[in-house]
Amino acid sequence: MRFALLSLFAAAVTSASCAPGTNTTKAAPPRHYGFVLYNSYDLMDVAGSIEPLYLLSSVYELNLSIIAETMDPVWMRPAPGEVFPKNSRFELSINPTHTFANAPSDIDVLFVPGGGGERLGNITAAINFIRATYPKVRCLITVCTGAGVAAQAGVLDGKRATTNKWAWGSVADEFPKVKWTSPARWVVDGNVWTASGVLSGVDLIFEFIDTFYEKEVADMIQGAIEHKRTFDPCDDPFAAQYNVTPVGDCRLTRYSK
Repeated sequence: MRFALLSLFAAAVTSASCAPGTNTTKAAPPRHYGFVLYNSYDLMDVAGSIEPLYLLSSVYELNLSIIAETMDPVWMRPAPGEVFPKNSRFELSINPTHTFANAPSDIDVLFVPGGGGERLGNITAAINFIRATYPKVRCLITVCTGAGVAAQAGVLDGKRATTNKWAWGSVADEFPKVKWTSPARWVVDGNVWTASGVLSGVDLIFEFIDTFYEKEVADMIQGAIEHKRTFDPCDDPFAAQYNVTPVGDCRLTRYSK
């Protein structure tokens, strides 16, 4: 089924004249995505963006690297100190392709997910890697409390950013040098793209595809995965739900390619 979907998708894009290189008004799009993982990451922060990019890779040449401290599987599981009272064993792992020590040097987009490990895990190696790598990449994307990981690395200082409103107090209050913005489903400040909570990252990645690739391709991917996209970066009902005081302006979007 997946092969058939990819074949039909690629054929549809070609027939719609959306093949790479047809849009001469944009710079060459990013090719290499590096996802930083640490134990107790949130799976949907990662998978919600990888799925549209996977379909995009049937139209554009893209590379994916999964980067972690070691080559051991990286687990979605409760972080040390998190309590699941029902004693559940509901876990999943992803195998890295590289370690922080041997990560590829040609990463265009560095992606940082959130998860319980942001607050409770030992993620010093990930923080150091982000701090050292950010100046070399074209764009940084964070989803959910991944903004807290990037903030610990200092790369959001002076930048407008957002994060999960449920976790707002534990992230935004901790890093006053960041220009936190709420309400906001996502925020773009130069080459830093930050999404609010978990599934807002899907809408951010579609905005990213619109910006760097082709809107027609984004529309086709949206249809292929049957996602009803939110286009408004200020559409954030969760700020009110979690009583987050309004701050900043979600419409002050400034793109850098």
